[in-house]
Amino acid sequence: MANKKKDIDELFAEAESLKIQELKSDNHKLLKQLEKAKNKKEDMIEAVYQAVSTNLRTWNKPRIPNPIKSKKTKNEEIAVAVLSDVQLAKVTPDYNTEVAEARVVEYAHKIVELTNLQRSAHPVRKCTVLAAGDIIEGELIFPGQSHLIDSSLYNQVTIDGPRILTKFFDILLANFAEVEVVWVIGNHGSLGGRARKDYHPDSNMDRMLGKIMSMIYRDEKRISFQIPDSTGDNHWFAIADLGDGCKFFVWHGDNIRGHSGFPWYGFGKKLLGWKALASRGLMPDFDYAIAGHWHTPTTMYVNDVRVWVNGSTESYNTYALEQLASMGRPCQWLLFAKPGHGITAEYLVKLDKV
Repeated sequence: MANKKKDIDELFAEAESLKIQELKSDNHKLLKQLEKAKNKKEDMIEAVYQAVSTNLRTWNKPRIPNPIKSKKTKNEEIAVAVLSDVQLAKVTPDYNTEVAEARVVEYAHKIVELTNLQRSAHPVRKCTVLAAGDIIEGELIFPGQSHLIDSSLYNQVTIDGPRILTKFFDILLANFAEVEVVWVIGNHGSLGGRARKDYHPDSNMDRMLGKIMSMIYRDEKRISFQIPDSTGDNHWFAIADLGDGCKFFVWHGDNIRGHSGFPWYGFGKKLLGWKALASRGLMPDFDYAIAGHWHTPTTMYVNDVRVWVNGSTESYNTYALEQLASMGRPCQWLLFAKPGHGITAEYLVKLDKV
C-alpha cells in the first residue's frame, strides 16, 4: 500500500510539475508579446486579455446551483437590473471597496427578493443586467484623484472587480434560468483620464472588466455578454432587445451636458435627436433609455420615450456637496418588462442600510 501511495503522489507531483512548466511557457510568451506591444495600446489590451485567459485555466470556479424550474410560461416577464456607478475603489467618508462589495451583493439579493414577489403573479425566468458604466474608478479623471481611491486599476479590474461581480452574477444564475448582460463603458474607466483622446476607443477599463467577466463565464451556457467595441464606432452605447416594444438604448450619460448639476434638458435634447436619427435609419431604434453617470436616480418621459437615470452604490460625496450642493443616496433601478406590453413594474432599490 505504501508503494502504491507513493506512486499516486509521484503522479500528482508530475502532473503539477507539467502544469507549472506549461504556465511558465505561456507566461514567457505573454511577456514577449507585452514587450513587443508596449507602444501599441490596442495590442497591449489584447495581450492583457490573453494573460487573463491563461490564468483562468488554473481557477476552479465554484459550481452554480441550478434554479428551480417553473412550468408556467403564460404572461412571462423579464427582470431588468440596472448596474452602474459602483466606482469600485472610490473613498469617501463612508464608502470604499469593502462597502461597494457589500452593496453590490445586497443588490443581487434584492433583485431575487423582488423577483420572487413578481413570480407570485407570473413567471420570471430571465434577468437582463444593463451595466451602464463606471463600474470601476479610474486614476486620472480629475486632479488629486489618486488620493481618493483605495486600490489601483490593476486590483480593481483583475482582482476586486471579478471577485465582486462573480458573487453578483452567481446569485442571479442560482435564481434565474437565463442571465443576459449588456455592458457599456463609462468615463471613469478611461485610461487617460481627461487626456483620453490619444487612446484607442477600446482602451477603457470598464470594457476590460466586462471582457474578463465574459471569460470567467465562457463555459456557463446560461449567461451571455454583449459588450460593444469600436467596430462601427458604436462603442459608447448598446441596444438591449428584450422583444417587441422592449428595446432599451443603454449608455453611460457622460455626454449629456447639464447646468449646475441638473442635466434634464440635456437628456431631452439628446434623446429627441437620437430618435430622429433612428427614424431615418441612421442608428438603431429604441423604446426606452437607460443611463447612469449623474448619481441621482430619476425617470422622465421625452415624448414617447421613457428614460431612467440610475443612482450609484456610493453614498456620501464631498465633491457633490461642495460643487453641486447635491448628494444622491445609494440605490439602483430594477424594472420588469413584458415583450409586447413594455415596462410592467419598477423599483428603486435602496442600498443605504449596508
